[in-house]
Amino acid sequence: MLLKELREEVLEANLELVRRGLVLYTFGNASGVDREQGLVVIKPSGVDYDDLKPEHMVVTDLDGKIVEGTLRPSSDLDTHTLLYREFTEIGAVVHTHSEFATSFAQAGLAIPAFGTTHADYFYGPVPVTAALTDEAISGRYVHETGLAIVERFKGEHPLDPLAVPACLVNGHAPFVWGRTAHDAAHNAVVLEAVAKMAYRTLTLQADVLGVSQALLDRHYFRKHGSAATYGQK
Repeated sequence: MLLKELREEVLEANLELVRRGLVLYTFGNASGVDREQGLVVIKPSGVDYDDLKPEHMVVTDLDGKIVEGTLRPSSDLDTHTLLYREFTEIGAVVHTHSEFATSFAQAGLAIPAFGTTHADYFYGPVPVTAALTDEAISGRYVHETGLAIVERFKGEHPLDPLAVPACLVNGHAPFVWGRTAHDAAHNAVVLEAVAKMAYRTLTLQADVLGVSQALLDRHYFRKHGSAATYGQK
C-alpha cells in the first residue's frame, strides 16, 4: 500500500473534521501531498466517515491521475491538486461546509480580523474569491474553483498562503490548508471559531473597526516565524 503513513494522517484529518462538527454526513474532505514522490492522498467521494479506513484513501499524481485505489476520489480533487501545484509550501488541504465560515462565503464577504484569536492564526482578513462566471461554472468547475483561490492570493493584492491559510469561495464554502494534514484540520477548526466570533461581533456592532495592525502583528508573530515565543521549543 503506497504512502501508508500519509494515508493514516489524511484519514485522521478527515475524522477530526467530524469530531469538531465541521461536516455533515459525507460533506467535506481532506488531502495530503508527498512532495518527494509528487503524490496526493485524498478522501474517496461519498463514503461515510464511520466506514473510512486508510486503505480507502485514493492516491493520485499532482494532475489528479489515479495511481492507487479502487474508489472514486473526492469530487473536489481538481481544486486540491491545483492548490498543491500553485502553493508549493503547503502539505495538506481541507474543505468543509462549516456553518459560519460558509455563511460568510455565501454572503461573498471576507472574515475581518476583529481580534487576537483571529490574529493568532490568520495574518489579516480571511479573503473571499470573486464570484465564478457562468462560463467557469459550466466548464471545469472544480478546476475553476482552484483558479479563483489562486487568483485571490496571487492577483492584484498578493497574500502569503502560509500567513493566511484559508480562503472562502464565493457562494460556496471554505478551503483551508497547512504544512501537514493535522495543521490543515486544526486551521479549519479555528477558522470556524473565528467566523462565528466575527458574525457575533458584527451582530453586536456593525461598524466595528477590528484589530489594530500593532495587535495583529503582536499576536501573529508571537506564534509564527523565527522569533515566535508561544509554546515550547
